[in-house]
Amino acid sequence: MRIAAFGFRTIPPTKGAAGADKFALELFPRLVHRGHQVIAYNRSYADIFVDFDEYKGVKIKTFKTLKRAGFDTLWHSFRCTLHIIFYNTADIVHIQNGGNSIWAFPLRLFGKKVFISQDGVDWKRDKWPWYGKLYLKLSAYLTAHLPNEVIFDNIIAKNIFETRFKKTYKFIPFGSEVEQSKDNEQILDNNNLKKGKYYLFVGRFIPDKGLHYLIPAFKNSKSGKKLVLIGGSPNPSAYEAEILKMGNDQVIFPGYVYGNDVNTLMRNCYCYIQPSDVEGLSPVVLTVMGLNVPLIVSDIEENVYAVLDTARKFKQGDINSLTQEINYCEDNYSEMLNLAQEAQKRALSVFNWDKVADQHIEVFSKA
Repeated sequence: MRIAAFGFRTIPPTKGAAGADKFALELFPRLVHRGHQVIAYNRSYADIFVDFDEYKGVKIKTFKTLKRAGFDTLWHSFRCTLHIIFYNTADIVHIQNGGNSIWAFPLRLFGKKVFISQDGVDWKRDKWPWYGKLYLKLSAYLTAHLPNEVIFDNIIAKNIFETRFKKTYKFIPFGSEVEQSKDNEQILDNNNLKKGKYYLFVGRFIPDKGLHYLIPAFKNSKSGKKLVLIGGSPNPSAYEAEILKMGNDQVIFPGYVYGNDVNTLMRNCYCYIQPSDVEGLSPVVLTVMGLNVPLIVSDIEENVYAVLDTARKFKQGDINSLTQEINYCEDNYSEMLNLAQEAQKRALSVFNWDKVADQHIEVFSKA
């Protein structure tokens, strides 16, 4: 099959990366390995550019886009759509992000088979202004009806769409496993970190992720360890500025970290914390589970679905509840380690990237 893909930022991931980029990184090379042709459309910003023409067999085409949040995705996706149509780069188009569903119409008009991956209920995300939420609510209708198929990575969002639109959609969860590699201890030394002496968060610094709960909860806890927050905001924001002001000798911000370096930080942390208000099926949570690392998550449905009873949970948005869970982790670490072992078993048996690739090929082939 000839497959084109857009809606993520870059492959391989760089500054501003999120779950969509992890998904692209894992899925597309596996499709190539199974004999299919994939062209992936990267975004280029003034301060972000990945200079690749090919990555693990995936052909890379890069277009410049705008800096403004939200509009950068739409403009880039518009350019990708035109390129696919006028240069006939694919027969199957895989789009990430339901906000891009508007482009399914011209693509289908020109005979392309279109598949949209929907990772959550986007209009609930606080990072969007009112007009962004309104657009996403409207685009959900287009997502439900325009493409050949919609693929959900979490069962909660799938159920919401099926109830709302009276249709049945596909469910394919993310994978969890990472490539086996030796830890890069330099990343620990560079940030003055010691194995088992820090808590960790990896992700975007946006309101959805709940960092404004995490940092105060950690400071209120009995822990004498460090809290390491990897990542940042893909666009400058007042929220990120406020979060960075909360830093001190115990709460540190190393910036963006990728690849084996971030896996090293995960493998060597005391506990990983995911304080999200809104998630799809978080690839970071699944990765942490697969790495046999103790885990604390907010009790939103998506997180509970991922971990079941293999992690500690706190009440969403409740600083005191999260503080109590951090203190529990300090006092009951042997139990946390036992839970981590169960989480790894669940992750590697249920959430597998090779299975994800095979299931996508099956869905594409039926079109």
